[in-house]
Amino acid sequence: MPVPDGLDGMRVDAGLSRLLGLSRTAVAALCDEGAVALDGGPAGKSDRLPSGSWLEVQLPEPPRPLTVEAEPVEGMEILYADDDIVAVDKPVGVAAHASVGWTGPTVVGGLAAAGFRISTSGAHERQGIVHRLDVGTSGVMVVATSERAYTVLKRAFKERTIDKRYHALVQGHPDPSSGTIDAPIGRHRSSDWKFTVTADGKPSVTHYDTVEAFQAASLLDIHLETGRTHQIRVHFSALRHPCCGDLTYGADPRLAERLGLQRQWLHARSLGFAHPADGRWIEITSDYPADLEHALDVLRNV
Repeated sequence: MPVPDGLDGMRVDAGLSRLLGLSRTAVAALCDEGAVALDGGPAGKSDRLPSGSWLEVQLPEPPRPLTVEAEPVEGMEILYADDDIVAVDKPVGVAAHASVGWTGPTVVGGLAAAGFRISTSGAHERQGIVHRLDVGTSGVMVVATSERAYTVLKRAFKERTIDKRYHALVQGHPDPSSGTIDAPIGRHRSSDWKFTVTADGKPSVTHYDTVEAFQAASLLDIHLETGRTHQIRVHFSALRHPCCGDLTYGADPRLAERLGLQRQWLHARSLGFAHPADGRWIEITSDYPADLEHALDVLRNV
């Protein structure tokens, strides 16, 4: 196409950003790849656009949409189901939904295999997902199966009216034994997939009570006021009481081996919320899986 008069004299990255609706970073990447030409010659991101010159842009193929594979998930139990919601007991090693790079089982795929029809807005591969649990965390997860439930529950999680309870086995004995951790969380400087307490992070608040104290660890009941990625793991690692087995955030590998842990001892124990259809309070609880129960048995037998 010819360069429109309205873009005359603008930088290539700024002009194409306005013309095509792409970010300037995306346009710069296209220039670096040689995908932008002016009058037959390669254009750099800082070159100027002369009105009427011939502009050629080769856009990449759009990514293929992720698909939902209906695949039974071993060990995933249905804890509650009605016309609006279904609550599952998510096993460790299962993702909430399909994502780039993940080839393992998903909650959405498991529900499809079990015959649940989920009809909500949002991306196809994330149908009904109103919150997530890490792949390495087990426990209660609720999925909306109707548009009404999806809208109501998304708002409830955003407004923090959902009562989210986790149990975590952390190393040592937090002092005080009950308290609140109020520390902002952001991405780790050296790793895109780790998080850390940082002054410029997002506000993050964790309340905890000690349920049972052992010689080497403490079992905590945790209430999340916010819901940041890895929040519990990051907060207790910052206190030097990482979740047992959580080698990513500084747990003792020898203790993890003694307890037979292959992942962090962290379990989504319960979810409490107003039912999206009639407002009645509903609370769904998940028992500890075998690996977490075994770790407690080892500590109790010391």
